[in-house]
Amino acid sequence: MAQANPNIGEDRPVIRQLDETAINRIAAGEVVERPASAVKELVENAIDAGALRIGIDIADGGKTLIRVTDDGCGIAPDDLPLALSRHATSKIDGSDLLNIHTFGFRGEALPSLGAVGRLTITSRVAGLDAGMIRVAGGDMGAVRPAALNRGTVVELRDLFYATPARLKFMRTDRAEAQAVTDVIKRLAMAEPSVGFTLRDVSGNDDPRVVFRADPETGDLFDALHGRLSRVLGRDFAENALRIDANREDIRLFGYAALPTYSRGAAVAQYIFVNGRPVRDKMLGGALRAAYFDFLSRDRHPVAALFLDCDPRLVDVNVHPAKSEVRFRDAGVPRGLIVSALRHALAEAGHRASTTVAHATLGAMRPEPTGARVYQMDRPSYAARSTAYAAQAPGFAEMGESYSARIVDPPQAPDPQETAPETLPLGAARGQVHENYIIAQTETGMVIVDQHAAHERLVYEKLKRQMAENGVAAQALLIPEIVELTDAECARLLDLSDDLARLGLTIEPFGGGAVAVRETPAILGSVDAVAMIRDIVDELTDLGNSQTVQARIEAILSRVACHGSIRSGRRMRAEEMNALLREMEATPHSGQCNHGRPTYVELKLADIERLFGRT
Repeated sequence: MAQANPNIGEDRPVIRQLDETAINRIAAGEVVERPASAVKELVENAIDAGALRIGIDIADGGKTLIRVTDDGCGIAPDDLPLALSRHATSKIDGSDLLNIHTFGFRGEALPSLGAVGRLTITSRVAGLDAGMIRVAGGDMGAVRPAALNRGTVVELRDLFYATPARLKFMRTDRAEAQAVTDVIKRLAMAEPSVGFTLRDVSGNDDPRVVFRADPETGDLFDALHGRLSRVLGRDFAENALRIDANREDIRLFGYAALPTYSRGAAVAQYIFVNGRPVRDKMLGGALRAAYFDFLSRDRHPVAALFLDCDPRLVDVNVHPAKSEVRFRDAGVPRGLIVSALRHALAEAGHRASTTVAHATLGAMRPEPTGARVYQMDRPSYAARSTAYAAQAPGFAEMGESYSARIVDPPQAPDPQETAPETLPLGAARGQVHENYIIAQTETGMVIVDQHAAHERLVYEKLKRQMAENGVAAQALLIPEIVELTDAECARLLDLSDDLARLGLTIEPFGGGAVAVRETPAILGSVDAVAMIRDIVDELTDLGNSQTVQARIEAILSRVACHGSIRSGRRMRAEEMNALLREMEATPHSGQCNHGRPTYVELKLADIERLFGRT
């Protein structure tokens, strides 16, 4: 005798249509995750309305008050009730969901906010009277006359009061306020021509301006550079490389920092697609891949990159929050980011971050001086040569007590010959503690870590040799068989040609298995199965893999380290100058293989300031 299913009761479940209030509250859970989500939706609406100045006021991290004021086109009084209806929008007509040129287009933000909070919208269109409408917990009031000069004011109070369970998942006021600030900064980077002011109006104290960015002027890069300087700081602006590249109707522009200006976490990486801030794993992986050879695994690059393309090439309708995108051909933007950044880093040559010099000057901490010291005019090159000649006997007697000290012979400069001081890294003047080269430039001095610098030079030479001659492979006596799923196997075999160029040869072995025939000889004895699984995991996570290349270049880096000039070795003058000249001619010589600086440049004006000679 068949037993009754215990999971099915006597009464069948009834299918019923949810009421509008429940629908809006469920939708609000997707669109409005926290106060920062509400701020994002409201500010994006203001930008879509053509606003040039946007003010944001929050209280208690946005939990009790969010007010967004803009000078945009406004909403007509008759359209206010429609604006609070689900899926009502002025952004699109619904005929083409791929041809989207605005931030918003789903028509869900305002009704969702009105379903979980107390929402008031006051707006005025040029030539019409202002109107106001209120909605609380989904209950909409009537449109009433209001006083407003222009634009729109959206005020949201008591967020999630209609769904109190959501309040239990809110973080502290400070954490929520920080999330709001992060949202505003991202939107400010996306729109340099728009002014933003974020204020905290909590309590009875005077409003506190948390963030302010006035509208920027100038061309695209000037405006963007000014805005990034305001948002990310002057240090980033001074150490950022300009990026501008195109590939297959996709343009990449923005700024990326030098490797020596990096962070301990990926908190300063900003990527925008058609002006929309996104958090895309594939694009973030491309950014890491571009800096792969310049930073150690515990350091992360800093960048603000903008991808512009035909809206039909990218789908922004993946998630209600619109923070994820999907490209029709993901390989094109990824390859564009990697190649453009690597090209910019190569063009930067031996340039190092200015923050390194600032830190050096800060560590010196001179004693405070009293009266101002008179500073004479700096002597010319000819005057310095004459002074050297006059002082040479005295200094020659002292030379024995110095470590590798260099004194120029008293001779007139050859007008046809470039003075070493005029070169970027100057002329070597001495060696300190048998590890640091002191060089003099026209505008200051350079301190070079001889081991770190030579390590980078040897590493770049080894990489060039590997690129020219290829990676030698060693055949396995017995091929290693690795069992994978069909999807993983297909993904791995698509990459087989790239892996073969790195000395790793794989073949299909039937079903979901692959056979490893050859491994890179430079790696020696290697666990092929573990390496293949690491590659598959990286492909699944990022869409591409740097595992084999990372291991090979780690070996090259280790060889370069052992084959470089060691700390403690005294160098002759010609050796030091040859090292400086080779650094000037070698890309990426401003940082060692681990992203640390190879030299510090100090300006003469800064050195004089240390001694009060201003």
